[in-house]
Amino acid sequence: MSALAETADITNLRSEAGGRTDAQQETQKFAEAAIADSKRQGLLLAVRARWVALAVIAVTLPIINPNWDAIYYVVMLGFFALIGWAQLKVGKVGRSLPELFLIFCDLALLTLLTVVPNPLSTENWPVGMQFRFETFIYFFVFLATGTLAYSWRTVVAMGFWTSAVWAIGVGWAYLQPETHAELSERVRAAVGSDVRMFDIINPAAVGIPTRFQEITVFLIVAMTLALAVRRSNALLISHAGIERERANLARYSSPNVVEQLSGNDEPLKQVRTQNVAVLFADIVDFTAYTDGRSPMEVIGTLRLFHERMEREVFRHGGTLDKYLGDGLMATFGTPSASDSDAGNALRCAQAMIRSIGEFNRERKNRGEPPIRVSVGLHYGEVVLGDIGLNRLEFAVIGTAVNAASRLESLTRELGCAIVVSDALVRQARAELNHSSADLALLVERPAQIIRGLEQPVGIWTCANIAP
Repeated sequence: MSALAETADITNLRSEAGGRTDAQQETQKFAEAAIADSKRQGLLLAVRARWVALAVIAVTLPIINPNWDAIYYVVMLGFFALIGWAQLKVGKVGRSLPELFLIFCDLALLTLLTVVPNPLSTENWPVGMQFRFETFIYFFVFLATGTLAYSWRTVVAMGFWTSAVWAIGVGWAYLQPETHAELSERVRAAVGSDVRMFDIINPAAVGIPTRFQEITVFLIVAMTLALAVRRSNALLISHAGIERERANLARYSSPNVVEQLSGNDEPLKQVRTQNVAVLFADIVDFTAYTDGRSPMEVIGTLRLFHERMEREVFRHGGTLDKYLGDGLMATFGTPSASDSDAGNALRCAQAMIRSIGEFNRERKNRGEPPIRVSVGLHYGEVVLGDIGLNRLEFAVIGTAVNAASRLESLTRELGCAIVVSDALVRQARAELNHSSADLALLVERPAQIIRGLEQPVGIWTCANIAP
């Protein structure tokens, strides 16, 4: 995509952006970035393909024409390689007059080689003999490599430019004075009244019908390739939109949910029951903290808090289910269970407390008061799946969720940072990759009656953890 015409593609994108929504304008930015990246990669690939093709031609040319005059064509191949190098240097996204000029130089130089006799050749042949070597096929090489780097409009332009310079070259050859009239008469005498055969084998004939056929076929191929490039452009822009949507989705959903959504044609499975680890985290006495502070200061603190908590959730393979004002809910084992969900949840909770310790040191340096965070953890059966009809939301509900929330509230009564259910501790111990260090800071406490649960729940607690 470029030169003549990725300019037009990008201009179209920009002109269509007027009056669009922010999401559409963001898609435009993604598309422009994708076009720019495609141009850089495509141009590099095209130039490398050109060099390979020229190298192959340089090797095969002396085999096809084992004469000293082949040196002339080999030298000309060097000029084509040099033009390719120059295109790599001046190529850019948007209108580039030097790049357009180099494309035209390619076509003009190839026409010159095809139409004008080789100055190193010792044979005194008619100009029409130049067309007997069928060198027009080399125009297809440049057209093919052009599809790797240029927009569909530039491919169309290459088709018409080639037709124009070729027609000029053919016209020049046709207007040259006849130099081998005697040879032509001998051929005429040999074929008699068969005019068609005379036109075919006459060494001085330019072969206008054949040249017209070459131009026609070349234009058909150019238009077909331009259509293919245009479809590729459309797919590229569509892909950019998908990437933008995925990036936006990742702002609100956990990476593992985004990954599974992007790989499925259908929503996240059917509603089902599954054992998962549930984590609730909350800022202690946040209401008192907000008293007397500006909304901007409060929101700024919440953003920094959520950023740190979110980072730990994702780092430990969890799913951020939702923000709850000054707290959050995360699950481990959704949308798919693993063999370390309970251990991951426990390690995440401890990492959260350490992260808040680091956060409080930064706040102290700024003269701000510290904040305390409490975490509750439980492992049990939940119901999970998509809810909603058109706007789907991946939900996790059930007794285990309520229990984890109650355990988080219990931290105030017990004066600790983390409260973990005995069910989660047992599951963490049963997991193959568990470590005794994960459980070393936990202290077993008497079972507690948790509202909503029939039986008392065994609990373990953990005080503040040094960073």
